[in-house]
Amino acid sequence: MSDLLRPLRRSLVLPALLALGACGSWVGHDDRFMGVVPLYRIEIVQGNVVTKEAAERVKPGMSREQVRDILGSPMVADVFHADRWDYVFTIRRQGAAAQARRLVAQFEGDKLKSFDVPGDLPTEKEFVASINTFKPRGESPKLALSEAERAALPRPVRPEPPAVEASGATRAYPPLEK
Repeated sequence: MSDLLRPLRRSLVLPALLALGACGSWVGHDDRFMGVVPLYRIEIVQGNVVTKEAAERVKPGMSREQVRDILGSPMVADVFHADRWDYVFTIRRQGAAAQARRLVAQFEGDKLKSFDVPGDLPTEKEFVASINTFKPRGESPKLALSEAERAALPRPVRPEPPAVEASGATRAYPPLEK
């Protein structure tokens, strides 16, 4: 019986290998399976987000501790390059363009000597807008009432507090002075 199945197995190996090899071509450049079904891509965020506002606060002559307070701990603080801190940031988020930035802080002893910042460093609002994949439909919701709307609201009714009745044993004591 196994002698009869050998030719059949051999004839199925080549089509199976071709089918497996073609799996990679089923996903297009737009991350869709066969151009139809969108694939889920895990969000990968690495490093520290350094915005233009934070980078502007860093000045030459600052101590290492002051730089760390503003920018956070560096992604790379190498033993062999003790006077160099690398702040690397990368993000891959589905529906948003991938981003990668690298900032380098050079120290001389404990003081900041130079801070290399890329020219395309975004502001905080620009960064949030670049990774925001939520696109609301219609107008954004109203978050506050106007004074006229606030005045038109009914006043809350406050119930009268219940009368407190004495509880427990009550005794009548004679006056202390006569």
